[in-house]
Formats: sequence, structure tokens, C-alpha cells
Amino acid sequence: MKQNRLLQAMFAHDGGDPKRIQHMLKVYQFARLIGEEEGLSAGEQFILETAAIVHDIGIRPAEERYGSCSGKLQEQEGMPEAEKLLTALGYDRDVTERVSWLVGHHHTYTDVKERDHQILLEADFLVNLFEDGCDRETIQHTYHSIFRTGAGKRICRIMFGGPDDAWE
Repeated sequence: MKQNRLLQAMFAHDGGDPKRIQHMLKVYQFARLIGEEEGLSAGEQFILETAAIVHDIGIRPAEERYGSCSGKLQEQEGMPEAEKLLTALGYDRDVTERVSWLVGHHHTYTDVKERDHQILLEADFLVNLFEDGCDRETIQHTYHSIFRTGAGKRICRIMFGGPDDAWE
């Protein structure tokens, strides 16, 4: 399966950094779940899942080149890295182009127009809010400013507040 080969390639890419590998797997699973619950087409779902696997591929090159892995540097360094890896693994050109674009915009929170972009943002935030130990105020602010899908909102409310927590 193509996605398993990609997962293994990203394990190798992030070898020696289990936190980064764990982060990727969590984002991948949340993206997969939200995409399925939101009814993405098979093609959209494949692109979303592929992007979730490689979304942070620019961290290591950004750290090596600039000594920083800010969101913008991750986007900048991630696009060519994603394109190179996906091409080497035989992904179709249209998939490679869209996934590379998503990698290059996964820290861009304005002017989000496509569902795959929105869901990738939500999946990454679900993981980052937990991993960063964010307080309830930060989580609720993020919920109101970032989350747009029904599935993403529901998961966020349940995970950080409880099943009946009304944040609307």
C-alpha cells in the first residue's frame, strides 16, 4: 500500500525523534477520521491523508538551514521536500502538487477555501493543543477561530471539554 510506504519513509526521515513520529501519526489519524466523517471523496481523502503524513517534513531542513523551525520556515522548506519524496515514491503529479501545496500552507490560517486544507489545520491543532498543554482559554479561542468542520468541532469539544460542553 502506497500510504504504508510513505509512513515508513517518514519514520526514516524523522528517525531518532519519536515525539515527531508520534505527532505525525496523531495528525494523520485525526485527519483521516475528520475527512471520512465530513464525506470527502476518495481522491480528496487520499490527498488529505498523504498531506497529513508529510505535513511536517520541512521541520528538519528548516532547523538545519536556519536553526529554527517556525511555521513559515516549515512551509517554505517543506514544499520541495514533500515534492521530492512523493515523486520518488511514484505518486501521481496532481497528488504531489496538491500535497506539496498543503504542506506549504499548513501554518496559513487565513483564506482557507478547500476542505482538505481546513481539515489538515484542524487535525494539526487537535494534536498541538494537547502536546503544547494549552489552557482552556487558548483552546476555546482556537476552537472559535480555526475550527469549521462539524467533526473537528465535535472532537475538540469532547477532547478538551467533555461530550456535553457547549462552546457555541
